[in-house]
Amino acid sequence: MSKLKGLLLTEGMHGMISQVEGLAKALDIEFIHQKIELNNFWRLIPPKITPIQSFVFKNKIERNFDIVISCGRKSVIPSIYLKKKFKNKIVNIHIQDPKVSLDKFDFIVAPEHDELKGENVITSKGAIHYLRNNELNENENYLKHKINKKKLVTFIVGGPNKYYDYKNTILDQIFLKIKNNFISKDYQLIFIPSMRTPQNIIDKAKNYFDEKQIIITDIDKRAYLSSLKLADHIIVTCDSTSMISEAAMTGKPIYVAQMPSIKRNDRFKKFFELFKSLNIIKDLENSVEDWNYEKLNETDRISGYIKEKLKKYDFS
Repeated sequence: MSKLKGLLLTEGMHGMISQVEGLAKALDIEFIHQKIELNNFWRLIPPKITPIQSFVFKNKIERNFDIVISCGRKSVIPSIYLKKKFKNKIVNIHIQDPKVSLDKFDFIVAPEHDELKGENVITSKGAIHYLRNNELNENENYLKHKINKKKLVTFIVGGPNKYYDYKNTILDQIFLKIKNNFISKDYQLIFIPSMRTPQNIIDKAKNYFDEKQIIITDIDKRAYLSSLKLADHIIVTCDSTSMISEAAMTGKPIYVAQMPSIKRNDRFKKFFELFKSLNIIKDLENSVEDWNYEKLNETDRISGYIKEKLKKYDFS
């Protein structure tokens, strides 16, 4: 039997791509990815009051798939439209709360801290993602030639969003904690930016930390994977539950660099509370500890459940 084919729909952000590709890989399906673009003012309209029509989105999608995996607000309507058009010939899976009636999807994968309930809802501890242990192992040596210390701390940086604005004064405090807690204790720093990291923050890191530290200035997946594998401790900024979830697959101590929120961040708080209860994270303060926890492998657990359910579908 040939592999099932998948269509992945996202808005093109790293966290979303990581989740849809992670699930597709774990389901062992062939897939293509489309970045969804909505037409005109439909970009501003909530999905629950948007018509299920093809004129809402710009993408021209032909039927060459069995499974649609979508993530993000913009992908909700296209996924529902395709399910309406092809009915039981396809399965549609949405990751995150779609903010519409849940019965529009065959499966919904939502983080536990969203508190979403439904017969077709599968909850995950944190975000599912594309990372696999073999990828970390394969890229371990990528940064080794830059390392000259026995102890390493990886600092993974997100970027401003509607909850956190990355004020300079806050960054100064975070950088100082890293310098005092780690660099002054003979750790070498690996600074890893993400797609959302503005250039001024990368420049600030280059100017703030000395030349012995490893400052990655571009988006470099291999450097990211290598840094996760090599690090003794990991620091992640608080704006990305996806990157914290990815780091949690390592079983290594994770510090979260907290920032004051600029609007209510209840979902983030619930996520932090859950991961603290699982002994995965601590807030970055003024001390360094070592601790262990069970590595998170939610992607494989959830894909295993979906694989069993897919056996009852006829994709012929």
